[in-house]
Amino acid sequence: MENKELRKSDFYFDLPQELIAQDPLEDRSASRLLMLNKTTGKTEHHVFHEIIDYLHPGDCLVLNDTKVIPARLMGIKEDTGASVEVLLLKRRENDIWETLVRPGKKARPGMKLTFGNGLLHAEVLEVVEEGNRLIRFRYEGIFEEVLDALGEMPLPPYITHKLQDKNRYQTVYAKYEGSAAAPTAGLHFTKQLLDAIEEKGVEIAYVTLHVGLGTFRPVKAENILEHKMHSEYYQITKEAAEKINRAKKRGNRVICVGTTSCRTIESAADDDGKLQEGCGDTNIFIYPGYQFKVLDALITNFHLPESTLIMLVSALAGREAVLSAYEEAVRERYRFFSFGDAMFIV
Repeated sequence: MENKELRKSDFYFDLPQELIAQDPLEDRSASRLLMLNKTTGKTEHHVFHEIIDYLHPGDCLVLNDTKVIPARLMGIKEDTGASVEVLLLKRRENDIWETLVRPGKKARPGMKLTFGNGLLHAEVLEVVEEGNRLIRFRYEGIFEEVLDALGEMPLPPYITHKLQDKNRYQTVYAKYEGSAAAPTAGLHFTKQLLDAIEEKGVEIAYVTLHVGLGTFRPVKAENILEHKMHSEYYQITKEAAEKINRAKKRGNRVICVGTTSCRTIESAADDDGKLQEGCGDTNIFIYPGYQFKVLDALITNFHLPESTLIMLVSALAGREAVLSAYEEAVRERYRFFSFGDAMFIV
């Protein structure tokens, strides 16, 4: 299939509503795992903790250690008392954030908001691209502590249940705050499983990509090449770059946990597939036809129909094989999306 023929509708699959996972499992590593061989299209069914049997000494597992901030704030307009929801997307400078405000139409520059009975105040400064708002916050003390007290986890729109424990929308290795959404493929790992993987001789490299809400933005253009990707901040340390480069040089596999880790290393690699340490913004859009420079295998969740994420996994394993595996997952009643089951594309 040539790129010019790639249509959004080519990535549609039918998903029964009841297969959208609303709550995380009690045991992170007890999720189901569908293995897909990207060469043969063959599938196997496992439990997630069995993934260790398919990781080899010398492989490099790449994890995104971003931390989700409780970015959803419920407040009121100071003049009318009307309810307002603010989602923090990106810190622009100090106390000025790019946000998504709902309802947005009346959120004009100069509008003042208050949260938590006055613990936090805000003013809309300007409207920027995508209709987002720049907002300046005022508060006493430390912003992160105020946010921790008032904010809620910004769960994706398809999750309607209230999250009982904030930490369950956080990986066990989350370190650097800045995401508006979790890198959900990592939610399946426990500390014990990661220790066992390292003991087996698998190297673990941590990279950081702060996930934006644009990750949930639907593709509106029927011709997917017209879709504009959102931009996200990433950072790769010298240590992580060296581990990944070493694995490639030895002929071992680089296995990304999640599409965010994949997009990070593919953005930062040169044409020879070598990584340098550094940071920057990436808006890389990976779809069928893309030649992977670093990644060999991918651990990922099941993604929304017609999303940029299902396009990314289709670039790795082939659209037909991916859609066939998804149909099998539906038949086998796998749990889908953020709190759902996992796939290992090898």
